[in-house]
Amino acid sequence: MMSTTISTNKKLYGLDHLRALAIILVFLYHYGRLFPHPEWTNAISTFGWSGVDLFFVLSGYLIASQLFQKIAHQQKISFKQFFIKRFFRIIPAYLVVVALYFLFPFFREREALAPLWKYLTFTQNIGLDVNKNGTFSHAWSLCIEEQFYLFLPLLLIALVNFKLIKKGFWLLIALFVFGILIRWYSFNHFDLSNNDNWVDWSKWIYYPTWCRLDGLLVGVSIAALLQFKPVFSKKILNYGNALLLGSLVLFATAYFFCGNQESFAASVFGFPLVDIGYGIVVLCALSNKSFLYRFKSTITSKIAALSYGIYLIHKIVIHVTQNQLIKFKIDDNSNLMFFICIVTVFIVSLILNETIEKPFLKLRKKILAKGKPVLKDSREVASA
Repeated sequence: MMSTTISTNKKLYGLDHLRALAIILVFLYHYGRLFPHPEWTNAISTFGWSGVDLFFVLSGYLIASQLFQKIAHQQKISFKQFFIKRFFRIIPAYLVVVALYFLFPFFREREALAPLWKYLTFTQNIGLDVNKNGTFSHAWSLCIEEQFYLFLPLLLIALVNFKLIKKGFWLLIALFVFGILIRWYSFNHFDLSNNDNWVDWSKWIYYPTWCRLDGLLVGVSIAALLQFKPVFSKKILNYGNALLLGSLVLFATAYFFCGNQESFAASVFGFPLVDIGYGIVVLCALSNKSFLYRFKSTITSKIAALSYGIYLIHKIVIHVTQNQLIKFKIDDNSNLMFFICIVTVFIVSLILNETIEKPFLKLRKKILAKGKPVLKDSREVASA
């Protein structure tokens, strides 16, 4: 098979820009929803929940690209190797934060944690009631990604072994339609149409894995397109900046649907519209014709590098920072408080990156070096 036309020997700055955008949106959304904040941030943070959808699209693309590349080169997918790579990238920093939450109640931004076993098995998102288990609730999205990391390689191994890999396209479509139908069913079955309680809506629509596959599937679809349809994908990538304009039209439509995030239209059709929009933006970032691809920024690259740590610790740091600074008569709704929280989150994520993430990534490299040579792919630059 022909490989993707995208260069694999250079850093893809466009993906760094998107990863930085995703974590900024998530940060602003949680800051505005959970903590005292300057009023002007409301206009920015309203759509911030979609940052997690951008993470899903990026993860689906990046992880599937690595696996599809092996299939295209007729290499065997090693679940062991894949698991080692994911384990050392995700687990060490995650366990540190879980330990902080359970050992030091002072760090908890809300009243209660889910049971420990749910965090350790990455099932905390299933049946999540934020009124009862609101602390570290944002781990729900990591749970979905970890479940995805478990099942995608196993599914691809099965498709390859049974020579059904060419039928995978239909499976993607079926799963995408399934997501729409299951949200439709859940919305009506749990009678959410007349329910103004965001907790119930999030429990049955927003958090469950089966309702949030759209972004991951869009990312996988992009990876498949670029890997297995290089001629067609090259034509698409020639219109890099036009792709971005097209995504803005989709976002405008999605914003109309998602004005009331808990509505039927938003619940059923809003997610796929947002995710397809972000998928088009990812294509733009991968096109060497687009400004996202060509523009280099050390700032966005650094934010992207720290994004996982920021994701893990931002609620802890905001909570502690605000609690301490109000003792010095700093208004917790002020711009000054907002700025200080940004700085402290950045500093703590940097410490987490230097003391936990980087050492374990070096250990991962040593462990993988002892095995068979790994087919390298620079698109890992923004992997979760």
